Amino acid sequence: MKQGHVKFSLAHDDSEFDWDSVGTGLEEALECEAAVGRIANHAILTTDAKEVDVTAWLKTHRPGVRIVGSGRAIEIFKEVCLPKDVYAKFDLDVAAGTHMIGHTRMATESAVTTAGSHPFATGADLCLVHNGSLSNHNRLRENLRREGIEFDTDNDTEVAAAYLTWKLRQGASLPEALEDGKRDLDGFYTFCIGTADGFAVLRDPIACKHAVLAETEDWVAMATEYRAIAHLPGAESARIWEPAPGIIYDWSGHA
Repeated sequence: MKQGHVKFSLAHDDSEFDWDSVGTGLEEALECEAAVGRIANHAILTTDAKEVDVTAWLKTHRPGVRIVGSGRAIEIFKEVCLPKDVYAKFDLDVAAGTHMIGHTRMATESAVTTAGSHPFATGADLCLVHNGSLSNHNRLRENLRREGIEFDTDNDTEVAAAYLTWKLRQGASLPEALEDGKRDLDGFYTFCIGTADGFAVLRDPIACKHAVLAETEDWVAMATEYRAIAHLPGAESARIWEPAPGIIYDWSGHA
């Protein structure tokens, strides 16, 4: 991707939505470059326009379009079906990717919709899956809004992702952002966070939610139960352990 460009992962409920109108509309309104590639009911928009301007234009002129994620590296696809059916629907080249995050059910802190499901991406090439519940997400949401962060759902996971995005925008590394999060994010949680150059896992100091990590020379995997890892190639010889409470496990820089 060209220097100075950013890409947006977009979605629309209408599988026949005219995605070309998004690209041409942006080019005319913002006097920018904009290329849109359809992938089922999603699309990847690549543009040299400012992220805040693109977001504002979409909300005003294409309100049915959902921004699923943005950045220079990570592309997000969210849909309701089995993982193998997601691959088939979006024709994803899994071998070309570096990391994948999935969730087996809808989130519980908002409406049961695809938009309200995990993973949540809040900019800065960051996406997050959260198992647990935050008790102070409403207060944090208001604080982050004052910092210019916008929200699309009532989900507490979106707040956690937005908090990390805010920290990264301030220049913190992912481990530093998570270290601060142990102080500012109240509740019980297991986080799995993907970024442009790797991923990290953190359980809260109580660690009441199940989690297991597995690592080989070729891959690292995290799940709530080992049976989700057992079928992976090489799992029988992987180093497997339960992540300790409050310890940040970081593979940043290994994308």
